[in-house]
Amino acid sequence: MDTPAHDSIDALIRHLLRLLNKLDRIEKQPIQVEDGLDLSTKEIHTVEAIGERGTMNVTEVGTHFGITKGAASQRISRLVERGLVTKRAAAHSNKEFELSLTDLGWRAFRAHEHYHGRAKAELIERLAALPREQLNDVTVVLDIMEGVMNERLREQ
Repeated sequence: MDTPAHDSIDALIRHLLRLLNKLDRIEKQPIQVEDGLDLSTKEIHTVEAIGERGTMNVTEVGTHFGITKGAASQRISRLVERGLVTKRAAAHSNKEFELSLTDLGWRAFRAHEHYHGRAKAELIERLAALPREQLNDVTVVLDIMEGVMNERLREQ
């Protein structure tokens, strides 16, 4: 039996699916870093994550993006091949690699900051106008949805 709460939940799920579809379209658009160098959104966000932390390992990249270690490794390999990331054995483990940005990677990092700076600032400005309780409520909803998705992924 449908209830007003059920209708609201259905509307929320439809809205989230629209957002995810739009995000997917955005993720497929290449970002020009400099002449002759275009990166996918996934690639530039990986560069951003490594740049913000200084160094990361493959497991941390996977955890950061909610992807498998194998998917993170493939993403990193592509960035290494393209000259944006260096991969060297970690000092504390011969099985782990430490990832850091090359000079080209840092240029891409700065270009991304510039490219998305305005959009991110606008989003922050709009969200900052909301009461803290409303932001907390949204976070709770997203946490619940992520938990259900995590359970579904574990079942596969």
